[in-house]
Amino acid sequence: MVGAGASGMMAALTAARQGARVSLLDHNEKCGKKLYITGKGRCNLTNAGTAQDYMDNIPGDGRFLYSALDQLDAAGLMAMVESMGVPLTVERGRRVFPASMKSGDVNRAFERALRASDVKICLGCGVKALLTQDGRILGVMTEDGQRMDADAVILATGGLSYPATGSTGAGHRMAEAAGHTIRPCRPGLVPLETSDTWIPPLAGITLKNVTLSAAKNGRKFFAQQGEMLLTHFGISGPLVLTLSSLLPEGGFEQIGLWVDTKPAIPEEELRERILRKIGENPKQAAPKAFGDLLPVRLLRAVLCVAGIPPETTAGQLTQPQRESLRRTLKALPIHPTGTRGWEEAVITRGGVSLREVDPRTMASKIIEGLYIVGELLDLDAFTGGYNLQIAFSTGFAGGMAAARRGGT
Repeated sequence: MVGAGASGMMAALTAARQGARVSLLDHNEKCGKKLYITGKGRCNLTNAGTAQDYMDNIPGDGRFLYSALDQLDAAGLMAMVESMGVPLTVERGRRVFPASMKSGDVNRAFERALRASDVKICLGCGVKALLTQDGRILGVMTEDGQRMDADAVILATGGLSYPATGSTGAGHRMAEAAGHTIRPCRPGLVPLETSDTWIPPLAGITLKNVTLSAAKNGRKFFAQQGEMLLTHFGISGPLVLTLSSLLPEGGFEQIGLWVDTKPAIPEEELRERILRKIGENPKQAAPKAFGDLLPVRLLRAVLCVAGIPPETTAGQLTQPQRESLRRTLKALPIHPTGTRGWEEAVITRGGVSLREVDPRTMASKIIEGLYIVGELLDLDAFTGGYNLQIAFSTGFAGGMAAARRGGT
């Protein structure tokens, strides 16, 4: 077993419980290092949705996950974790967390279960190569030159996101050396940097119940209502992270973003509301006259983008200025320039081609006895616990299949 993250620990535990002799190798100093920071340290373990909910939240080939989910779905994972002594709670959006809101509780529970199942945990033990012969796995070669023979090897090294947790891309390199196709890897669920000068001064402001839309070369490909965060570098928050996993390949100069700050108010109603506010407060400065539309700091920025000096009184607004204000409130433009990169990406987009992996067993179709699970696969989902469930489900399926071959 190569990699002691979520998918690796699940695969090791599953194989051991099936009677296999298992060694779990990881170059980190502790198991589940990335798991500690998921859900902002609270560990959004899974999502208690249906299989169809998962398909709807996987932008790629979600059908690949059907067989693994059939073997271990969210309910099965929740029951397993609670049987390890970790009570769980379900929050808004069916997101599942440990009741303690501490990711460490989940990590420690898995470590206890692994040791109780006689899994040999080898930390500080990195793997540099898979050993193969005639299309069959023989074992692995560790970074210190030690050869370890095995009837089956499960590759669970994770992707490239959060390199501070030990993500190096080694698994992709080993899989590619073994003959697998690696789909181009890109940061996923990642904040976006922008060139808009009005955003950094508003860092920390959360836009709630807004609609974020995106288009490439004028063709809209995203529109969703929810929350987003203005930051010193650009934008973040749930809406932005979801959008980032849908961004097409190519330059950001082709991407246009805009925010409807008042999606619940139709165009004509907003026009009438602006006129009414002008009639009620003609001598007040625009930021104060329209103060109930948006927080004052944000409203000042909207007025600036609309080309209206903040000292302008409501009664001084011309008809073109009123229309500009209305348009900007309904479509506040944002100009993305790139992502924050791997350091802040939650997951990896791309990876080992799904065409080369059996969805029932996670077995490689290239190398007999090799199994590939978790974030290494070209399979990712939106936020909400779906990605960890992918890791656990594929790890479970791989562990079950590998156990039928012997030690891992």
